[in-house]
Amino acid sequence: MGFTFVLILPALVVVVAGVYYLYNEVIRLMSKSVVRNKVVVITDAVSGVGTECAKLFHKGGARLILCGKSWDKLESLSDDLSSASDPSVTFTPKLVLLDFSDMDSMPDVVTEVLECYGCVDVLICNSSLKIKAPVQTLSLEMDKTIMDTNYFGPITLAKGVLQSMISRRTGQFLLVNSIQGKLAVPFRTAYAASKHAVQAFFDCLRAEVEEYGISVSTISHTFITAQDSTPSPKTKKTLCSLFSRHGVYPAELAEEILRTVSRKKKEVLMAHPLPMAALYIRSFFPSLFFAVVAAGVKDAAIAEQLQ
Repeated sequence: MGFTFVLILPALVVVVAGVYYLYNEVIRLMSKSVVRNKVVVITDAVSGVGTECAKLFHKGGARLILCGKSWDKLESLSDDLSSASDPSVTFTPKLVLLDFSDMDSMPDVVTEVLECYGCVDVLICNSSLKIKAPVQTLSLEMDKTIMDTNYFGPITLAKGVLQSMISRRTGQFLLVNSIQGKLAVPFRTAYAASKHAVQAFFDCLRAEVEEYGISVSTISHTFITAQDSTPSPKTKKTLCSLFSRHGVYPAELAEEILRTVSRKKKEVLMAHPLPMAALYIRSFFPSLFFAVVAAGVKDAAIAEQLQ
């Protein structure tokens, strides 16, 4: 009996792994078919995550509107996408200059986005401005800049295309947010505040537009991790560095964005065990969480003094 079990167990593991792999492949192919011919807007398309998203949605046959601050980079991305795809089954991306820190330009940007195809099926709000600094050294002007980029910019664009979605009674908003929209860590006062604000906006929007057939999705992820990133030995023990060691790769996040769009999932948390545990500790044991975070700040300050 024991010998038979030893033989069957590895085979069972292989079968389960094979089924899981096939399931993921089917879901991936179905996700691509769902976005075919859809008008998809991607903000900050030239960023790591934006570029990976553009690749996936372009291959899936979406009609892309790529937004970014640099025209040269947008053109380069568009050329790369076109050269790597079959023009008979894909659309040449349309490009729109967009800088969320320039709020005066937003009405023109909204008009230009809507004029590209006359409508928007999916708006992916991906832009984000990050800063790390002690609160006493951060100017109010910088606070405002971060709020414009991370909050006022995305909601202005969302409001700009909302009426078109309501009239068509279809559409989807997807906010690529940070887990700091739910869990704040030290030296990120302005950034965390902006992420909390934009999370709240889209949570409220979800309930308000459901009757019109419009869906709202949010993805809260940990730090974006470069493929070759390795934490410095001097910073391994700080709270933020521990979170960054448990980050997500741009391609991994882009795959989840495609799945979320195709399945219209309302909320996704992309976090490894450590930040996920911190999120639950913050909710159920706040005093413990605050004590650990405060201790981490003191340790970081001491380490900096010793350098």
